[in-house]
Amino acid sequence: MADKTSRNRGLGRGLSALMADVISESEGERPRRPDIRVPVESLQPNPNQPRRTFDADDLAELAASIREKGIIQPLIVRPETNGQGRYEIVAGERRWRAAQMAQLHDVPVIVRDYTDTEVLEVAIIENIQRADLNAMDEAAAFRQLMERFGHTQDQLAVALGKSRSHVANQMRLLALPDDVQQYVISGALSGGHARALIGHPRSSELARQIISGKLSVREAERLAREPGTAPAARKPRKSGTSGKDADTLLIEQELSSTLGMGVSIDHVPGEEGGKLTLRYMSLTQLDDLLRVLSGG
Repeated sequence: MADKTSRNRGLGRGLSALMADVISESEGERPRRPDIRVPVESLQPNPNQPRRTFDADDLAELAASIREKGIIQPLIVRPETNGQGRYEIVAGERRWRAAQMAQLHDVPVIVRDYTDTEVLEVAIIENIQRADLNAMDEAAAFRQLMERFGHTQDQLAVALGKSRSHVANQMRLLALPDDVQQYVISGALSGGHARALIGHPRSSELARQIISGKLSVREAERLAREPGTAPAARKPRKSGTSGKDADTLLIEQELSSTLGMGVSIDHVPGEEGGKLTLRYMSLTQLDDLLRVLSGG
Protein backbone atom coordinates (compact mmCIF):
# COMPACT_ATOMS: atom_id res chain seq x y z
CA MET A 1 0.00 0.00 0.00
CA ALA A 2 1.34 3.46 -0.89
CA ASP A 3 2.50 5.61 1.99
CA LYS A 4 -0.10 8.25 2.82
CA THR A 5 2.56 10.99 2.80
CA SER A 6 3.12 10.39 -0.93
CA ARG A 7 -0.39 11.42 -1.89
CA ASN A 8 -1.21 14.83 -3.24
CA ARG A 9 -2.61 16.15 0.01
CA GLY A 10 -3.92 19.60 -0.93
CA LEU A 11 -5.51 20.12 2.43
CA GLY A 12 -4.66 16.47 2.96
CA ARG A 13 -6.77 14.84 5.59
CA GLY A 14 -8.27 18.28 5.93
CA LEU A 15 -6.78 21.13 7.94
CA SER A 16 -10.10 21.61 9.70
CA ALA A 17 -10.16 17.91 10.62
CA LEU A 18 -6.71 18.16 12.15
CA MET A 19 -7.80 21.33 13.93
CA ALA A 20 -10.65 19.41 15.58
CA ASP A 21 -8.09 17.34 17.47
CA VAL A 22 -6.16 20.28 18.91
CA ILE A 23 -8.86 22.87 19.55
CA SER A 24 -9.11 23.75 23.23
CA GLU A 25 -12.04 24.13 25.56
CA SER A 26 -11.06 27.78 26.03
CA GLU A 27 -12.39 28.42 22.52
CA GLY A 28 -15.88 27.29 23.34
CA GLU A 29 -15.48 23.61 22.55
CA ARG A 30 -16.17 20.83 25.06
CA PRO A 31 -13.00 18.93 26.03
CA ARG A 32 -12.47 15.76 24.01
CA ARG A 33 -13.03 12.52 25.94
CA PRO A 34 -9.78 10.57 26.29
CA ASP A 35 -9.39 7.15 24.69
CA ILE A 36 -7.23 5.81 27.51
CA ARG A 37 -4.96 6.87 30.37
CA VAL A 38 -1.25 6.21 29.89
CA PRO A 39 1.60 6.20 32.46
CA VAL A 40 3.77 9.29 32.05
CA GLU A 41 6.86 7.10 31.61
CA SER A 42 5.22 5.39 28.60
CA LEU A 43 5.21 8.67 26.67
CA GLN A 44 8.07 10.30 24.83
CA PRO A 45 8.25 13.74 23.15
CA ASN A 46 8.10 14.17 19.40
CA PRO A 47 11.75 14.67 18.30
CA ASN A 48 10.53 17.03 15.57
CA GLN A 49 8.49 19.20 17.92
CA PRO A 50 8.64 22.75 16.48
CA ARG A 51 8.84 24.30 19.97
CA ARG A 52 12.27 23.73 21.45
CA THR A 53 12.08 25.74 24.68
CA PHE A 54 9.56 25.66 27.52
CA ASP A 55 9.38 28.55 29.98
CA ALA A 56 10.01 27.28 33.51
CA ASP A 57 7.59 29.75 35.14
CA ASP A 58 4.82 28.84 32.69
CA LEU A 59 5.37 25.14 33.36
CA ALA A 60 5.26 25.71 37.13
CA GLU A 61 1.99 27.63 36.76
CA LEU A 62 0.51 24.87 34.61
CA ALA A 63 1.67 22.23 37.07
CA ALA A 64 -0.09 24.07 39.90
CA SER A 65 -3.30 24.16 37.85
CA ILE A 66 -2.99 20.44 37.09
CA ARG A 67 -2.56 19.61 40.78
CA GLU A 68 -5.81 21.43 41.51
CA LYS A 69 -7.98 20.54 38.51
CA GLY A 70 -6.17 17.73 36.70
CA ILE A 71 -5.55 17.65 32.94
CA ILE A 72 -8.74 18.86 31.30
CA GLN A 73 -7.68 18.52 27.66
CA PRO A 74 -6.17 15.11 26.75
CA LEU A 75 -2.83 14.82 25.03
CA ILE A 76 -2.78 13.60 21.43
CA VAL A 77 -0.44 10.66 20.86
CA ARG A 78 0.35 7.99 18.32
CA PRO A 79 1.62 4.45 18.99
CA GLU A 80 5.35 3.93 18.62
CA THR A 81 6.29 1.72 15.70
CA ASN A 82 7.96 -0.83 17.96
CA GLY A 83 4.77 -1.17 20.03
CA GLN A 84 5.27 -2.34 23.62
CA GLY A 85 2.61 0.03 24.89
CA ARG A 86 4.64 3.18 24.31
CA TYR A 87 3.43 6.34 22.58
CA GLU A 88 4.88 9.42 20.95
CA ILE A 89 3.39 12.79 21.92
CA VAL A 90 1.89 14.60 18.94
CA ALA A 91 0.37 17.52 20.87
CA GLY A 92 0.51 18.29 24.57
CA GLU A 93 4.18 18.08 25.54
CA ARG A 94 3.77 21.04 27.91
CA ARG A 95 0.97 19.23 29.72
CA TRP A 96 3.10 16.07 29.92
CA ARG A 97 6.04 17.97 31.42
CA ALA A 98 3.79 19.83 33.85
CA ALA A 99 2.06 16.57 34.84
CA GLN A 100 5.43 15.16 35.88
CA MET A 101 6.12 18.28 37.93
CA ALA A 102 2.70 17.79 39.56
CA GLN A 103 3.71 14.16 40.27
CA LEU A 104 0.87 12.60 38.28
CA HIS A 105 1.36 8.94 37.48
CA ASP A 106 -0.74 8.85 34.32
CA VAL A 107 -2.36 11.24 31.86
CA PRO A 108 -5.43 11.12 29.57
CA VAL A 109 -4.64 10.69 25.88
CA ILE A 110 -6.36 10.53 22.50
CA VAL A 111 -4.69 7.96 20.25
CA ARG A 112 -4.38 8.80 16.56
CA ASP A 113 -2.68 6.96 13.69
CA TYR A 114 -0.99 10.00 12.17
CA THR A 115 1.66 9.94 9.45
CA ASP A 116 4.97 11.70 10.09
CA THR A 117 3.77 14.63 8.00
CA GLU A 118 0.50 14.96 9.92
CA VAL A 119 2.37 14.74 13.24
CA LEU A 120 4.39 17.82 12.34
CA GLU A 121 1.32 19.62 11.00
CA VAL A 122 -0.69 19.03 14.17
CA ALA A 123 2.25 20.07 16.35
CA ILE A 124 2.54 23.38 14.50
CA ILE A 125 -1.20 24.00 14.69
CA GLU A 126 -1.26 23.32 18.42
CA ASN A 127 1.55 25.80 19.01
CA ILE A 128 -0.34 28.48 17.08
CA GLN A 129 -3.62 27.77 18.86
CA ARG A 130 -2.51 27.29 22.45
CA ALA A 131 0.89 28.74 23.20
CA ASP A 132 1.67 32.40 23.73
CA LEU A 133 3.83 32.58 20.64
CA ASN A 134 5.73 35.75 19.88
CA ALA A 135 5.00 37.30 16.50
CA MET A 136 8.11 35.83 14.85
CA ASP A 137 7.37 32.28 16.01
CA GLU A 138 3.83 32.62 14.73
CA ALA A 139 5.03 33.98 11.39
CA ALA A 140 7.50 31.08 11.05
CA ALA A 141 4.73 28.62 11.87
CA PHE A 142 2.48 30.13 9.20
CA ARG A 143 5.29 29.89 6.64
CA GLN A 144 6.00 26.28 7.58
CA LEU A 145 2.34 25.34 7.13
CA MET A 146 2.28 27.03 3.73
CA GLU A 147 5.60 25.76 2.40
CA ARG A 148 5.54 22.20 3.76
CA PHE A 149 1.84 21.44 3.40
CA GLY A 150 0.66 23.69 0.59
CA HIS A 151 -1.89 25.69 2.59
CA THR A 152 -2.77 29.18 1.40
CA GLN A 153 -3.13 32.25 3.59
CA ASP A 154 -6.89 32.12 3.09
CA GLN A 155 -7.07 28.49 4.18
CA LEU A 156 -4.96 29.16 7.27
CA ALA A 157 -7.06 32.17 8.21
CA VAL A 158 -10.33 30.23 7.99
CA ALA A 159 -9.10 27.10 9.77
CA LEU A 160 -7.24 28.94 12.54
CA GLY A 161 -9.97 31.50 13.16
CA LYS A 162 -7.75 34.44 12.25
CA SER A 163 -8.17 37.17 9.66
CA ARG A 164 -6.26 36.89 6.40
CA SER A 165 -4.70 40.29 7.08
CA HIS A 166 -3.36 38.97 10.40
CA VAL A 167 -1.71 36.01 8.67
CA ALA A 168 -0.29 38.26 5.93
CA ASN A 169 0.96 40.90 8.37
CA GLN A 170 2.67 38.34 10.59
CA MET A 171 4.42 36.75 7.61
CA ARG A 172 5.70 40.14 6.45
CA LEU A 173 7.78 40.23 9.65
CA LEU A 174 9.99 37.52 8.14
CA ALA A 175 11.39 40.21 5.81
CA LEU A 176 13.01 42.01 8.77
CA PRO A 177 16.76 41.71 9.47
CA ASP A 178 17.77 38.96 11.86
CA ASP A 179 18.64 41.34 14.71
CA VAL A 180 15.21 43.01 14.57
CA GLN A 181 13.55 39.58 14.52
CA GLN A 182 15.53 38.66 17.64
CA TYR A 183 14.22 41.80 19.39
CA VAL A 184 10.68 40.54 18.70
CA ILE A 185 11.49 37.02 19.88
CA SER A 186 12.99 38.35 23.14
CA GLY A 187 9.99 40.62 23.74
CA ALA A 188 11.97 43.85 23.41
CA LEU A 189 9.79 44.78 20.42
CA SER A 190 6.15 43.93 19.80
CA GLY A 191 4.84 42.78 16.44
CA GLY A 192 3.25 46.21 15.98
CA HIS A 193 6.59 47.96 16.53
CA ALA A 194 8.30 45.61 14.11
CA ARG A 195 5.69 46.05 11.36
CA ALA A 196 6.46 49.78 11.29
CA LEU A 197 10.03 48.91 10.27
CA ILE A 198 9.33 46.46 7.44
CA GLY A 199 11.23 47.50 4.31
CA HIS A 200 13.05 50.34 6.09
CA PRO A 201 16.75 50.55 5.15
CA ARG A 202 17.64 51.55 8.73
CA SER A 203 15.30 49.19 10.54
CA SER A 204 18.01 47.89 12.89
CA GLU A 205 19.00 51.39 13.98
CA LEU A 206 15.39 52.49 14.45
CA ALA A 207 14.59 49.33 16.40
CA ARG A 208 17.29 50.21 18.92
CA GLN A 209 15.90 53.75 19.18
CA ILE A 210 12.41 52.40 19.81
CA ILE A 211 13.66 50.06 22.53
CA SER A 212 15.86 52.62 24.28
CA GLY A 213 13.17 55.29 24.11
CA LYS A 214 10.39 52.88 25.12
CA LEU A 215 8.29 54.24 22.25
CA SER A 216 4.70 53.22 21.66
CA VAL A 217 3.68 51.63 18.37
CA ARG A 218 2.25 54.94 17.12
CA GLU A 219 5.48 56.73 18.07
CA ALA A 220 7.46 54.05 16.26
CA GLU A 221 5.35 54.54 13.14
CA ARG A 222 5.95 58.30 13.27
CA LEU A 223 9.68 57.74 13.74
CA ALA A 224 9.82 55.52 10.67
CA ARG A 225 8.09 58.24 8.60
CA GLU A 226 10.31 61.13 9.73
CA PRO A 227 12.33 62.95 7.04
CA GLY A 228 15.78 61.47 6.82
CA THR A 229 14.61 58.12 8.19
CA ALA A 230 11.74 57.22 5.85
CA PRO A 231 12.76 54.95 2.94
CA ALA A 232 12.53 56.41 -0.53
CA ALA A 233 9.72 54.02 -1.38
CA ARG A 234 7.54 55.73 1.22
CA LYS A 235 7.93 59.22 -0.24
CA PRO A 236 4.77 60.37 -2.02
CA ARG A 237 4.94 60.25 -5.77
CA LYS A 238 4.18 63.32 -7.82
CA SER A 239 0.75 63.32 -9.36
CA GLY A 240 0.47 62.87 -13.08
CA THR A 241 0.94 60.13 -15.63
CA SER A 242 3.80 58.63 -13.58
CA GLY A 243 1.54 57.99 -10.57
CA LYS A 244 0.37 54.45 -9.91
CA ASP A 245 -3.32 53.66 -10.06
CA ALA A 246 -5.18 52.07 -7.15
CA ASP A 247 -5.22 48.61 -8.78
CA THR A 248 -1.44 48.58 -9.18
CA LEU A 249 -0.91 49.69 -5.60
CA LEU A 250 -3.27 46.97 -4.37
CA ILE A 251 -1.43 44.30 -6.37
CA GLU A 252 1.87 45.52 -4.92
CA GLN A 253 0.48 45.28 -1.42
CA GLU A 254 -0.95 41.78 -1.99
CA LEU A 255 2.33 40.48 -3.45
CA SER A 256 4.33 42.07 -0.66
CA SER A 257 2.12 40.44 1.97
CA THR A 258 2.32 37.04 0.26
CA LEU A 259 6.08 37.04 -0.34
CA GLY A 260 7.07 38.91 2.82
CA MET A 261 9.30 41.38 0.93
CA GLY A 262 9.12 44.71 -0.87
CA VAL A 263 7.41 44.68 -4.28
CA SER A 264 7.29 47.39 -6.93
CA ILE A 265 5.35 47.25 -10.20
CA ASP A 266 6.21 49.73 -12.94
CA HIS A 267 3.70 49.37 -15.76
CA VAL A 268 4.39 51.31 -18.94
CA PRO A 269 1.24 53.35 -19.76
CA GLY A 270 -0.35 52.32 -23.03
CA GLU A 271 1.73 49.15 -23.33
CA GLU A 272 1.26 45.53 -22.31
CA GLY A 273 4.60 45.11 -20.55
CA GLY A 274 6.32 46.57 -17.51
CA LYS A 275 8.77 45.77 -14.73
CA LEU A 276 8.29 43.85 -11.47
CA THR A 277 10.93 44.47 -8.78
CA LEU A 278 11.37 42.35 -5.64
CA ARG A 279 13.56 43.62 -2.79
CA TYR A 280 15.08 41.07 -0.43
CA MET A 281 16.78 42.03 2.84
CA SER A 282 19.03 38.99 3.32
CA LEU A 283 20.41 35.96 1.50
CA THR A 284 18.10 33.77 3.59
CA GLN A 285 15.12 35.69 2.26
CA LEU A 286 16.47 35.33 -1.28
CA ASP A 287 16.75 31.57 -0.76
CA ASP A 288 13.14 31.50 0.46
CA LEU A 289 12.01 33.38 -2.65
CA LEU A 290 13.90 31.05 -4.99
CA ARG A 291 12.33 28.05 -3.25
CA VAL A 292 8.84 29.50 -3.75
CA LEU A 293 9.48 30.36 -7.41
CA SER A 294 10.94 26.92 -8.13
CA GLY A 295 8.07 25.13 -6.41
CA GLY A 296 10.51 23.52 -3.97
